Amino acid sequence: MRVLVVEDESLLAESIAEWLRREAFAVDVAYDGGAALERLGVNEYDVVVLDRDLPGVHGDDVCRAIVDGGGETRVLMLTAAAAVRERVAGLAIGADDYLTKPFALVELSARVHALSRRARRAAPPTLTRAGIVLDPARREVHRDGRYVPLSRKEFAVLVELMRADGAVVSAEELLERAWDEHIDPFTNAVRVTVMKLRRKLGEPQVVETLAGVGYRIP
Repeated sequence: MRVLVVEDESLLAESIAEWLRREAFAVDVAYDGGAALERLGVNEYDVVVLDRDLPGVHGDDVCRAIVDGGGETRVLMLTAAAAVRERVAGLAIGADDYLTKPFALVELSARVHALSRRARRAAPPTLTRAGIVLDPARREVHRDGRYVPLSRKEFAVLVELMRADGAVVSAEELLERAWDEHIDPFTNAVRVTVMKLRRKLGEPQVVETLAGVGYRIP
Protein backbone atom coordinates (compact mmCIF):
# COMPACT_ATOMS: atom_id res chain seq x y z
CA MET A 1 0.00 0.00 0.00
CA ARG A 2 1.29 3.41 -0.97
CA VAL A 3 1.30 6.60 1.12
CA LEU A 4 2.27 10.19 0.32
CA VAL A 5 3.45 12.28 3.27
CA VAL A 6 3.12 16.04 2.66
CA GLU A 7 4.77 18.05 5.44
CA ASP A 8 7.00 21.14 5.23
CA GLU A 9 8.84 20.36 8.49
CA SER A 10 11.47 18.03 7.06
CA LEU A 11 12.39 16.28 10.32
CA LEU A 12 8.74 15.50 11.05
CA ALA A 13 8.14 14.40 7.46
CA GLU A 14 11.06 11.97 7.55
CA SER A 15 10.05 10.65 10.98
CA ILE A 16 6.54 9.90 9.73
CA ALA A 17 7.86 8.32 6.53
CA GLU A 18 10.34 6.08 8.36
CA TRP A 19 7.70 4.96 10.86
CA LEU A 20 5.24 4.04 8.12
CA ARG A 21 7.94 2.20 6.14
CA ARG A 22 8.47 0.03 9.22
CA GLU A 23 4.75 -0.76 8.93
CA ALA A 24 5.40 -2.09 5.38
CA PHE A 25 3.96 0.92 3.53
CA ALA A 26 5.66 2.30 0.42
CA VAL A 27 6.10 5.98 1.29
CA ASP A 28 6.88 9.06 -0.81
CA VAL A 29 7.50 12.51 0.71
CA ALA A 30 6.68 16.03 -0.50
CA TYR A 31 7.61 19.19 1.39
CA ASP A 32 5.13 21.63 -0.16
CA GLY A 33 1.75 21.65 -1.85
CA GLY A 34 3.09 22.10 -5.37
CA ALA A 35 5.35 19.05 -5.10
CA ALA A 36 2.42 17.08 -3.66
CA LEU A 37 0.23 17.89 -6.66
CA GLU A 38 3.02 16.83 -9.02
CA ARG A 39 3.32 13.43 -7.33
CA LEU A 40 -0.44 12.99 -7.22
CA GLY A 41 -0.53 13.61 -10.96
CA VAL A 42 1.91 10.75 -11.57
CA ASN A 43 1.30 8.17 -8.83
CA GLU A 44 -1.74 6.57 -7.22
CA TYR A 45 -1.81 6.65 -3.43
CA ASP A 46 -4.00 4.81 -0.96
CA VAL A 47 -3.55 7.50 1.69
CA VAL A 48 -2.16 11.06 1.76
CA VAL A 49 -0.92 12.33 5.13
CA LEU A 50 -1.40 16.06 4.51
CA ASP A 51 -0.26 19.00 6.60
CA ARG A 52 -2.87 21.71 6.31
CA ASP A 53 -0.58 24.75 6.64
CA LEU A 54 1.73 24.22 3.67
CA PRO A 55 3.82 26.86 1.90
CA GLY A 56 2.94 27.68 -1.71
CA VAL A 57 -0.15 25.64 -2.47
CA HIS A 58 -2.17 25.41 0.76
CA GLY A 59 -3.09 22.01 2.16
CA ASP A 60 -6.78 22.82 1.70
CA ASP A 61 -6.21 23.24 -2.04
CA VAL A 62 -4.29 19.96 -2.24
CA CYS A 63 -7.17 18.23 -0.44
CA ARG A 64 -9.71 19.74 -2.83
CA ALA A 65 -7.66 18.55 -5.81
CA ILE A 66 -7.62 15.00 -4.42
CA VAL A 67 -11.38 15.05 -3.85
CA ASP A 68 -12.08 16.58 -7.26
CA GLY A 69 -9.98 13.84 -8.86
CA GLY A 70 -12.66 11.37 -7.85
CA GLY A 71 -10.28 8.52 -6.99
CA GLU A 72 -10.02 6.19 -4.00
CA THR A 73 -7.28 8.17 -2.20
CA ARG A 74 -8.00 8.93 1.46
CA VAL A 75 -6.72 12.05 3.24
CA LEU A 76 -5.44 12.26 6.81
CA MET A 77 -5.06 15.98 7.53
CA LEU A 78 -2.53 17.25 10.07
CA THR A 79 -2.67 20.65 11.77
CA ALA A 80 -1.40 22.52 14.80
CA ALA A 81 -4.86 24.10 15.23
CA ALA A 82 -6.82 22.21 17.86
CA ALA A 83 -10.06 24.20 17.72
CA VAL A 84 -13.18 22.25 16.79
CA ARG A 85 -14.01 24.72 14.00
CA GLU A 86 -10.62 24.00 12.39
CA ARG A 87 -11.26 20.26 12.41
CA VAL A 88 -14.75 20.77 11.02
CA ALA A 89 -13.38 23.00 8.25
CA GLY A 90 -10.83 20.36 7.26
CA LEU A 91 -13.42 17.62 7.11
CA ALA A 92 -15.80 19.88 5.18
CA ILE A 93 -13.38 20.22 2.27
CA GLY A 94 -13.04 16.45 1.97
CA ALA A 95 -10.48 15.17 4.46
CA ASP A 96 -11.32 11.67 5.72
CA ASP A 97 -9.64 12.05 9.11
CA TYR A 98 -7.96 14.73 11.18
CA LEU A 99 -5.00 14.63 13.58
CA THR A 100 -3.82 17.52 15.74
CA LYS A 101 -0.11 18.16 16.32
CA PRO A 102 1.68 17.04 18.39
CA PHE A 103 0.65 13.42 17.96
CA ALA A 104 2.00 9.95 18.67
CA LEU A 105 3.36 8.15 15.61
CA VAL A 106 1.65 4.96 16.75
CA GLU A 107 -1.72 6.74 16.56
CA LEU A 108 -0.92 8.18 13.14
CA SER A 109 0.00 4.75 11.76
CA ALA A 110 -3.20 3.25 13.20
CA ARG A 111 -5.23 5.92 11.42
CA VAL A 112 -3.34 5.37 8.16
CA HIS A 113 -4.00 1.63 8.38
CA ALA A 114 -7.71 2.31 8.94
CA LEU A 115 -7.89 4.70 5.98
CA SER A 116 -5.98 2.34 3.71
CA ARG A 117 -8.54 -0.37 4.38
CA ARG A 118 -11.28 2.04 3.31
CA ALA A 119 -9.33 3.07 0.18
CA ARG A 120 -9.17 -0.49 -1.17
CA ARG A 121 -11.74 -3.10 -2.02
CA ALA A 122 -12.79 -4.85 1.15
CA ALA A 123 -10.68 -7.90 1.89
CA PRO A 124 -11.29 -10.71 4.36
CA PRO A 125 -9.42 -10.55 7.71
CA THR A 126 -7.13 -13.30 6.42
CA LEU A 127 -6.23 -14.21 2.85
CA THR A 128 -6.10 -17.90 1.99
CA ARG A 129 -4.86 -19.55 -1.19
CA ALA A 130 -2.84 -22.64 -2.18
CA GLY A 131 -2.25 -23.63 1.45
CA ILE A 132 -1.06 -20.12 2.35
CA VAL A 133 -2.78 -18.21 5.15
CA LEU A 134 -1.84 -14.52 5.31
CA ASP A 135 -2.97 -12.30 8.17
CA PRO A 136 -2.51 -8.63 7.10
CA ALA A 137 -3.26 -7.22 10.56
CA ARG A 138 -0.64 -9.35 12.33
CA ARG A 139 1.66 -9.43 9.28
CA GLU A 140 1.98 -13.19 9.64
CA VAL A 141 2.15 -15.90 6.97
CA HIS A 142 1.69 -19.66 7.36
CA ARG A 143 1.87 -22.35 4.73
CA ASP A 144 0.34 -25.71 5.54
CA GLY A 145 0.52 -24.76 9.22
CA ARG A 146 4.20 -23.73 9.05
CA TYR A 147 5.12 -20.16 9.99
CA VAL A 148 6.93 -18.39 7.15
CA PRO A 149 9.13 -15.43 8.19
CA LEU A 150 9.17 -12.77 5.44
CA SER A 151 10.87 -9.45 4.93
CA ARG A 152 8.69 -6.35 4.53
CA LYS A 153 9.01 -6.38 0.73
CA GLU A 154 8.40 -10.12 0.47
CA PHE A 155 5.28 -9.71 2.61
CA ALA A 156 4.07 -6.74 0.52
CA VAL A 157 4.51 -8.66 -2.73
CA LEU A 158 2.72 -11.71 -1.32
CA VAL A 159 -0.20 -9.53 -0.18
CA GLU A 160 -0.65 -8.20 -3.73
CA LEU A 161 -0.47 -11.70 -5.24
CA MET A 162 -2.96 -13.07 -2.73
CA ARG A 163 -5.36 -10.16 -3.21
CA ALA A 164 -5.29 -10.71 -6.97
CA ASP A 165 -7.25 -13.93 -6.35
CA GLY A 166 -5.52 -15.92 -9.10
CA ALA A 167 -5.17 -13.07 -11.60
CA VAL A 168 -1.79 -12.09 -13.02
CA VAL A 169 0.01 -9.15 -11.40
CA SER A 170 2.67 -7.51 -13.56
CA ALA A 171 6.12 -6.55 -12.28
CA GLU A 172 5.21 -2.91 -12.94
CA GLU A 173 2.12 -3.19 -10.72
CA LEU A 174 4.18 -4.77 -7.94
CA LEU A 175 6.76 -1.96 -8.20
CA GLU A 176 3.99 0.62 -7.98
CA ARG A 177 2.30 -0.93 -4.95
CA ALA A 178 5.21 -2.27 -2.88
CA TRP A 179 8.05 0.20 -3.54
CA ASP A 180 8.27 4.00 -3.38
CA GLU A 181 8.94 6.45 -6.22
CA HIS A 182 12.72 6.26 -5.84
CA ILE A 183 12.90 2.70 -7.13
CA ASP A 184 14.58 2.32 -10.52
CA PRO A 185 11.87 1.19 -12.99
CA PHE A 186 14.46 -1.04 -14.68
CA THR A 187 15.48 -2.75 -11.45
CA ASN A 188 15.30 -6.51 -10.97
CA ALA A 189 14.01 -6.00 -7.42
CA VAL A 190 10.68 -7.70 -8.17
CA ARG A 191 12.30 -10.76 -9.73
CA VAL A 192 14.76 -11.10 -6.82
CA THR A 193 12.01 -10.62 -4.21
CA VAL A 194 9.76 -13.21 -5.88
CA MET A 195 12.69 -15.64 -6.02
CA LYS A 196 13.29 -15.24 -2.28
CA LEU A 197 9.56 -15.50 -1.60
CA ARG A 198 9.35 -18.80 -3.50
CA ARG A 199 12.26 -20.20 -1.55
CA LYS A 200 10.75 -19.28 1.80
CA LEU A 201 7.28 -20.60 0.91
CA GLY A 202 8.87 -23.94 0.03
CA GLU A 203 7.74 -26.84 -2.15
CA PRO A 204 5.69 -27.32 -4.16
CA GLN A 205 6.16 -23.84 -5.60
CA VAL A 206 2.97 -21.80 -5.84
CA VAL A 207 4.10 -18.49 -7.37
CA GLU A 208 3.98 -18.85 -11.14
CA THR A 209 5.90 -16.68 -13.60
CA LEU A 210 4.22 -15.89 -16.91
CA ALA A 211 7.06 -14.71 -19.13
CA GLY A 212 6.58 -11.12 -20.25
CA VAL A 213 3.29 -10.83 -18.33
CA GLY A 214 3.84 -11.14 -14.57
CA TYR A 215 3.22 -13.39 -11.60
CA ARG A 216 0.28 -15.18 -10.03
CA ILE A 217 -0.76 -17.71 -7.41
CA PRO A 218 -3.27 -19.91 -9.28
